[in-house]
Amino acid sequence: MLKIRLQRIGRKNDPSFRVVLTDSKHSTKSGKFLEILGTYNPKAGEKKLDGDKIKYWMSKGAKCSDTMHNFLVHDKIIEGKKVNVLPKKKPTVKRKELKVKK
Repeated sequence: MLKIRLQRIGRKNDPSFRVVLTDSKHSTKSGKFLEILGTYNPKAGEKKLDGDKIKYWMSKGAKCSDTMHNFLVHDKIIEGKKVNVLPKKKPTVKRKELKVKK
């Protein structure tokens, strides 16, 4: 299955991302992709997405990662609600008081 997702590029402590179309069999770290669909620089706040290409590949059956889905909804490239990408919080468990042996 084809996926549209972010691929990290850039140096250590200076993140920037490519928006790529890749086969879901390839891991994110392999670097293999079929096409570059845009860029995202979180430090500068720049986002350049090719909406026509993204819509074309989605019509061919490509799925978006959750973060990419939220970017596309925010930029009004696709319709829908945003997806929660944060992990679910687990309830905190109180520590049992240490019993002092006498």
